[in-house]
This record gives sequence, C-alpha cells and structure tokens, in this order.
Amino acid sequence: MIIRPVFNILLLPDITYFFKRDFFPGAAADQIEVGTDILFPFLKNEVDETTVTIDDIYPVGMSARVESIGDDDSIQIRTLERVSLDDIELDENGQITATASIRPEVDDLPLEEEKQTFTNLRNSLLKFVQNYQWGIWARSYIIQRKNIYDLGSALSDYLNITSEEKYAIVETDSRRERCELIENAIKEFMEVAKVSSEAQEAQKGDQEQLYREAAIKKQIDYLQKELDEMHPENISDVRAFEKKIQESGMNEDARKEADKVLNRMKQEGKDSHEYGLLYDYLDFVTSLSWKHPEFTPIDLNRAEEILDEDHYGLKKVKERIIQQIAVMALNRKQYGSILLFVGAPGTGKTSIGQSIARALNREYVRISLGGIRDEAEIRGHRRTYIGAMPGRIMEGIKRSGVSNPVVVLDEVDKLAKDYGGDPASALLEVLDPEQNSTFTDHYMNVPYDLSNVLFVCTANSTDTIPEPLLNRMEVIDFPGYTAVEKFHIARKHLLPKAMDAMGIQKKMLKITDGALRKVIEDYTIESGVRGLKKQIDMLCRSAAVRLVKEEGQTLTVNKSNLKDYLGRKKLHHDQKLTSTQPGVVTGLAWTQAGGEILFIETKLTEGEGKVIITGQLGDVMKESVQIALTLVKSLYPKESKVFQNHDLHIHVPEGAVPKDGPSAGITLTTALASLVTGKAVSPDYAMTGEVSLRGGILPIGGLPEKLMAAQRAGITKILIPFDNADDLEDVAAEVKDKLKITPVKKVSDVLKLLLG
Repeated sequence: MIIRPVFNILLLPDITYFFKRDFFPGAAADQIEVGTDILFPFLKNEVDETTVTIDDIYPVGMSARVESIGDDDSIQIRTLERVSLDDIELDENGQITATASIRPEVDDLPLEEEKQTFTNLRNSLLKFVQNYQWGIWARSYIIQRKNIYDLGSALSDYLNITSEEKYAIVETDSRRERCELIENAIKEFMEVAKVSSEAQEAQKGDQEQLYREAAIKKQIDYLQKELDEMHPENISDVRAFEKKIQESGMNEDARKEADKVLNRMKQEGKDSHEYGLLYDYLDFVTSLSWKHPEFTPIDLNRAEEILDEDHYGLKKVKERIIQQIAVMALNRKQYGSILLFVGAPGTGKTSIGQSIARALNREYVRISLGGIRDEAEIRGHRRTYIGAMPGRIMEGIKRSGVSNPVVVLDEVDKLAKDYGGDPASALLEVLDPEQNSTFTDHYMNVPYDLSNVLFVCTANSTDTIPEPLLNRMEVIDFPGYTAVEKFHIARKHLLPKAMDAMGIQKKMLKITDGALRKVIEDYTIESGVRGLKKQIDMLCRSAAVRLVKEEGQTLTVNKSNLKDYLGRKKLHHDQKLTSTQPGVVTGLAWTQAGGEILFIETKLTEGEGKVIITGQLGDVMKESVQIALTLVKSLYPKESKVFQNHDLHIHVPEGAVPKDGPSAGITLTTALASLVTGKAVSPDYAMTGEVSLRGGILPIGGLPEKLMAAQRAGITKILIPFDNADDLEDVAAEVKDKLKITPVKKVSDVLKLLLG
C-alpha cells in the first residue's frame, strides 16, 4: 500500500480521479501499477512530505485503488471508502505508517431524496452558467457528473470553501449532512458569482459616469474661464479663498457650503452688495479652526501652582477644578463636566476661568451673556436677514483661533426671554456633550464640533437659571472671601497691581498690615474684592499726588494716617460691650458681606403680658423668640411668672437693617433667662446656634465669618453648636488662636455656664 498525504483536496467515496505519476513522490511513483492500493491521509496544514508531523494529520482518511495507467503516465484512481487512521507513526525516513479501519456510514438520507437534491442543484447550475462565456464548457462538465458527491468533488476547486470545510465534508458519518454541506457550498458559490457579476456591471456604469463627469468638468472649466474674464477683479479673492478652503480641514458639509458660496461669489461683481456678504461668510468660516486638536499632556502639579499663584483661598473650589483636570488627563479628553461657578460679584469666578486656561495651556475666551434676549445671539442670524452675523459662541471660537479653547460664559443667570426666543434653550445645545459635536450656527448653516471646548459658566445666583440648563452643569459655590483671605489677596495681588499701574515703586510707598486690615474692615462691605480694589486704587492715587508734589520722599500708610488718604471710615462695626446688665447678650450674625456681632436687648415693663418685638426681625427670627420664651418658661417656671403681669420688649439694634434666620435662638434664650433671673452675662461671651423646643442646640452656617467678626470686636469666648465643631477646620488659625471656642449641645449647659 502506498500512503500519499494530501492537503486541500476533496476526495469522496466511489468517485474516479486522475493524477499524474509525479503526484506520488520518490519511489512510490515507480511502485504504482494497476490494482495498487493507496491511502490518502488528509493534512491540516500545507507542509512538505519530508516535514510532516503526526499533529499535521487528520484522523480520517480515504482508501483508493489504481484502475488504469495511461500512455501519458496519467493514473486513474477510484476512491473506495472513508477510513479511520489509528496508530499513526513516522519512520526514520519520515514516511507515514498507520492502521486503517473502514469508517461506517450513517445512511440517513433516502436515495430518492438524494437524487432529487442532485437534480435540482444540477439544473440550477446549468441555468446559472448559461449567463457566462465559459458556460458551454461548464455545461458539459456538469452534465457528466453522476451524483451530488461527484458534482461537489468536481467543483471543489472553484467553491469558496477552505481546507477545513472540505475535510468536514469527508469526516461526517451522516450522508444527509454531507449532502447538505455540498449543496450549501455550491449555492454560496453561485450567489457570490452573481454578486461579483453585478459589481462588475456597476463598476462599468461608474466608469461611464466618470467619463461623463470629466466631460462636464471640462465644460465647467471653460465656462469658469469665461466668467473670470467677465470679473477679473474677483480672481485674487477667489484664489485666496480656494487655498484657504483647501487648507482649512473643513468637514464635508462645511466644504460643500463653502464651495457653493465661492461659486456664487465668482459670478458677482466686486462692487455688488451680495459680493460683500459672500466675502464676509467665507472669511468667517475659513478663519475658524476645523482641525481636531492634538491631546496636550497635562502637568497636574503645574496646574495646582498656577491656581494657587493666581488666587488666594478658595480651597474647595480649587480642589474641584484639580479633580476636573485630573480626569481630563486620565481619559485624554479635551473636555469635562460643565462647571457653573456661583457666587457674589468680585469673588473670582471669571478670573479663575483664565487660570484654568493657563493651567491647561489653552486659549481663553470670555463671552458675556448678561442681558441677551434674542436666541440669535447664541445661534447666529440666518444669512437671509440684513445685517446677519454669527452667534457669540462661534464668534468667540473664531477669536480664539483654535477648536479647543476654554470658554467662560459669563452671567448665565442674566439671560432674558422675549419674542426673540429663549437664549437659555439655545444654550442647551452648546453645553450638552451629546449634542454639541454637531452644533449648527444659523449664519454658518453647517455643523461645527464644540465637543473639544471646555465650557465654564458663571452666575451670581441659580434662581433664574432654567432647570434643564442647570441640570447640565455642576454647581460650584464661591462662598465669598473672609477678612483674612481679603488681606492676603490685597497684599499679594491687588496692591502690587495698583502700584504698578500707577507707576509707584515699592520703595516709594509702604502700607502697613494694620492699615490694610482697616481698609478691609472700615471701608468695604462685600463678599468679593471689587470694592477693596477700588479703595486700594484710591489710596494709591492719593499717594501718587503726594509723591509728585514732594519728589523723593517715602510714604508710609498706617492705621493712624489712613484717614488722610481715604477720608473718614465708611463703616461702623460694633465692638464688645464694656459692661452688661441682665437681659442683654451678644450674638453672632452672618451677612453677604461677612460676619457681624449683634446685641439682643430685652426689658420688662408693667403691662398685660404682651410681647413686643422691634428691630425689623424676619418671620424665622420671630419664631425663634417664641421658642426661646417657651424654653425659659419651662426652665424657670417660678421666675417666669413675671411675664403674666409685665410686657416683654425684645429689641435688636440697627432697626433699619432687616434681620432674619434661626441662628440667634440660643442668644435670645440666654437673654430672656438673664432677664428673669436678674443675672448679667459677661460681655466677653458671644454665641450662635438654633434651638429646639427640647432644649437642643442645632448647627448653623457661616461659622468662619461669625468667628472673625467676634475676634474683630474684641470678644474672646465663643459658644457654638456641638455639631459645628468640624467646621472649625475652615477657620483661619490666626482667628482661632485668639478665641476660646466651646461647642455646646444643650441650652441648659449654656445657661449653667453663663448664669450659674
């Protein structure tokens, strides 16, 4: 027996095959004669006979026998049966030896069904091949096939099946499965050939279309040449815009629109009104940056340094911005969450946007939205209108010269709404990351990708911002600066800038720390530092007059002579009382401009038990009075009988100033307890905290500002709610060090401490 391994050949039982003698290598070719048995193992990979390994051989092969040998050394072989190969080995010469046993067939396909499948498939093939030039040869070749297996084997080299799929046809024991595999392969072959033929026809049609387009283009070029001769003055502008459009990197839609406008421009005289409009449009779109920006590595340490360098304080704000920058560095995106900075004027919202741009090494653009009423201010005006222009967003992008600037949208809370549309709704598309990659300005009329822009918004309040717009932004509160922070801002930023702007050298003017603190406390009342900047500018201007009049002198501004430069102080802050009487207690209050101390004054007069409240107290504070009165009556039932035949008068000085809030609850309670017991509270104490009917002391807000007010007033002992103890971390060390702060949980603890 001769063993000849084969690769990628479909051999099926009981079919005649022809091979050349040289198909059999070496000595095997000389051993072949009529009646010689041959074993065909199937190979998994295409390898040389000398390098075959056992792993390369499939476990199923085909047995065959030589039927005849022709004069031209052609060998007619008839396959016999599929065999299972066992004990496969390679001898020292690399020859394959194996034990072959007949592999049984599963006769699960009736002969009539098999014949019908073959007939249908052959008829389909005959009908299919008649559409091709080679159909005559193929027709006779197909007609000669005796059954479906003969047909599949004969066409196997033309079918779109792999060597693994061919082996699968041989390996299966099921005649039905083998028949289906061959049928599917032939049908797939016909379908692929049909699609290929259709593609060739389409390609032929495309070529004809290309020839036609080329001819039309020649005609257009000729006509364009004629137009150029009609408007020779346009040529320089047209050529310049053609080059700009080519180099701009526009997307396909923008390119089509620009080409369309350029073609119209070619047909217009340079003096026509239409020409100017077309020129302005092309100048705008070609000035935009259309190319996708490369990612720039972010130095987080450098970003922190820049934020600290440009702004003092704002610790929590800076932490959130650094988080944003860190996320952008990790996911390598050009944008992040839409940040909304909310705070009073002068708290640094806009300027910190500049610092973000510097930290990211990007261009900075500020767009003011205050007072905008027309949606077209955001989306732009359609070019059909007279005086049409782009919206502020795209105008800002053009001004930046890049496609990934940091854009600060200032005062989004001051957008208005009228018959011109709703600008806030138009802003939704700008800020929504899911939509702004295809933002379409009405003037441009083509989409522009805003997804690489980092938007930062600012507002003084969120009350007037529509909910859908607010939901797309992350609110970061700017709480306002404390007096300590204002001092450092003035010393590090405002004063050097003012002196530099007015040409005053450091050696010419010296301002003491005490004078600077006095400017903050007695001449400004604000959350931000704009008023402080104005006062420092005024101080420097006054100093400049003196320096010019008395050249060569050095000026020193201190607390005692500050009045000579800024005039008398504009604010009056209450100071600690030198002595007190029963019923008078010092409290702490928070305002938009910082903290203040306030005095709660109570007095009994002959009457009918009425309660009189003055000092312009709000509803919440009036409720605190009722709670305090109830608590005192329960804690001092005997002493409180005095309220039955006396009127109680409660007053908070500075009656022109409205006052409200629950944080004066403990102060009111202590004042009433002091009144009924006749014991005075030490003026060294001040307190803040809301009270409950159960006698608990609840947390309050604005603790840092209140403690600074106490320290400024000379008060040294402070009582705060126990739950506010953690907030002491936000208080400057120089303030805490000068105060004795006692957290308290219950009203009874406070009264015991102060009244004994």
